Order: sequence, then C-alpha cells, then structure tokens
Amino acid sequence: MCRNIKTLFNFDPPVTDDEVQAASLQFVRKITGFNKPSKSNEAAFLAAVDEVAGISKRLLRSLETTAPPKNREEEAAKAKLRAAQRFGI
Repeated sequence: MCRNIKTLFNFDPPVTDDEVQAASLQFVRKITGFNKPSKSNEAAFLAAVDEVAGISKRLLRSLETTAPPKNREEEAAKAKLRAAQRFGI
C-alpha cells in the first residue's frame, strides 16, 4: 500500500471529507503513476479521484467495530516513533 495513504476507519473525531479526498488522490496517483496528469488525461484522472472518494466514504460508513475509536494524536505519535526507529531519525 502507498505509504501516504493513512488508515481512516475508527477515529475520534471521524474522518473528514478532505481526508478521504486526499487518500483517494494518493491512490489514483499511485495506480496511474501520475503526480499530475496531462491535460488530455485530467478529466479521467479527476473523475477517478471523485469515484474512489465516494466509494471510500460509503465503505467507511458501512463498517462496524466493537473496538473503541483511536485517538488521532496518539496514533500520530506512534507513527513518528516507528519512523524514528525505522529510519534512525
């Protein structure tokens, strides 16, 4: 999975539309290999981002869990610690 795409399920506060859109953009960039599409591919690229975002929102709304919601700040701190350990930062 692309390292820039973050887990969005089961957080408090819940995921925002902007976060879903950003993850969708990263996904479409990854599978197309385009950071920025050419003019001739731009419409298809943006349509794909919107479709992936819509499907992702529906998926996130439909998922259920009995686990307590994760705290964003705690998860970010854990990720920073893992990165420091992995890359020696």
